[in-house]
Amino acid sequence: MPYRAPTADLRFVLDHVVDFAAVAATDRFAEATPETVDAILAEAGRLCETVLAPVNRAGDRHPARLDNGVVRTSPGFAQAYRALAEGGWVALAASPDHGGMGLPQTLATAVNEMMSGANLALQLNPLLTQGQIEALEHHASDAIRAMVLPHLISGRWTGTMNLTEPQAGSDVGALQARAEPRGDGTHAVTGQKIYITWGDHDVAENVCHLVLARLPDAAPGTRGISLFLVPKFLPDAAGNPGKRNSLSVVSLEHKLGLHGSPTCVMQYDGATGWLVGAPHRGMAAMFTMMNNARLGVGVQGVGVAEAALQQALAHATDRRQGATPEPGQPAILGHADVRRMLACMRADVFSARAIALACAVAIDLARATGRADQAARAALLTPIAKAFGTDTGIAVADMGLQVHGGMGYVEETGAAQFLRDVRVTSIYEGTNGIQAMDLVGRKLADGGEAARDLIDEIQQGAEAARPALPELAGEVWVAAESLREATDWLLTQDMTDRGAGAVPYLRAFARVLGGHYHLRAALADPARTALAAVAIRRLMPEHAACLAQLREGAAGLYALSAADLSA
Repeated sequence: MPYRAPTADLRFVLDHVVDFAAVAATDRFAEATPETVDAILAEAGRLCETVLAPVNRAGDRHPARLDNGVVRTSPGFAQAYRALAEGGWVALAASPDHGGMGLPQTLATAVNEMMSGANLALQLNPLLTQGQIEALEHHASDAIRAMVLPHLISGRWTGTMNLTEPQAGSDVGALQARAEPRGDGTHAVTGQKIYITWGDHDVAENVCHLVLARLPDAAPGTRGISLFLVPKFLPDAAGNPGKRNSLSVVSLEHKLGLHGSPTCVMQYDGATGWLVGAPHRGMAAMFTMMNNARLGVGVQGVGVAEAALQQALAHATDRRQGATPEPGQPAILGHADVRRMLACMRADVFSARAIALACAVAIDLARATGRADQAARAALLTPIAKAFGTDTGIAVADMGLQVHGGMGYVEETGAAQFLRDVRVTSIYEGTNGIQAMDLVGRKLADGGEAARDLIDEIQQGAEAARPALPELAGEVWVAAESLREATDWLLTQDMTDRGAGAVPYLRAFARVLGGHYHLRAALADPARTALAAVAIRRLMPEHAACLAQLREGAAGLYALSAADLSA
């Protein structure tokens, strides 16, 4: 079925669940009026429905290919990208200093979700450019910003991030790429990088790579890594793409999904690059891009989940199999188990969407006001938004296939593409296990203050909802209290025990947050109470099992030998 942009639900979450009005009330984002928000959501939704979604299947059926050293993209992708770039959608949140719109990250997040649901393979391109823009705005010299940012913001050029090497995946400190100073302000960058999303293509004039490499005097590990801007074509005197740089695409990866997104093995052979930020401080600069991408990847999961749910619901509304217990409903939607699957899918899509937009609101408030508590809130929510958003994308796409039954396993229906495309999102930009380790490590390094502040807010919300929704509110309050106790216990453990319980803790936190946001939604609109009950009574109880896992620590895991695991 055709994709429908969920503009109404996005607007409801902004207005009634995550307090976007506080962002619009700041001086920095005063232009984000209700009229502006409506116009952006409507126009972005139209683009997604009429331009991006129609070429999504072509990307899956006709993958990007490497032709004599040049990457050729899927049919229709170049035209769709041009429409996206010319509409200004790449630079919604970029600084106006170089041509960006300067609008809140929250709006960019909402738009990115819709684009992901319409065509995830293509949306990866502007997502990476957005992250590179933010990294350059924060860390690059004035000269580099002037040379590159106007082109990235216009969409004429695109950006990538180059971290991974064959021997250095999540262990970035093991990378071997090197950069030799030339004495003229540039460096000769040499090395190979793998898994470079949209590393080359034919949809824009130039590709700007942010490459991690080591200077000759670099210390071992992550402390010795620097960051370099390495364009495919070197800018000429007029700032346009000129001479080809000394880099090439070795091959394209053959992937489970995202066939329309060219994932490249890149080779740099003394390629000209410019240092971004201070020497040996490349990870700090790259983390700016990675954190931007982590929230972006989280909403990729939400977007695909929404699209998969729409298709599953359409199938369940049309398909007839046996008599159902629901009067007047002959389709399989009337069967209790099918109704259960669709209800849980819808509830989780709402939860994941709300968590991601709440994270974006905290980012915007921190930028607009300088408030440390909002910066801490954004940091805490980022790994939760990334992990839960992508886990939800995978689970909902998988359940959507189940709703289709045997037809879901047949490629012609398109249900399988959602699952194949979204599966990698829990792996890239830091696996979800790494996100959980970040949550129980760095994000609790404040003694749990940011976590407790958020738990306080959840319980205050539950108290406010008690008069109207006493039973649901009570369940959310109790769940939040158990999360508080688990947080206090976790802070007394060493990092090995924290690591063993990191994923369950993140999952529990997300479940309680989901109940909290559904409670807010039901309070604002009583018609949403039934869906809130699904989230709070059927899904939120998972948090108790997760917290039981958490308290088991690591000892039982390490009691298993390699032989035990292979038996």
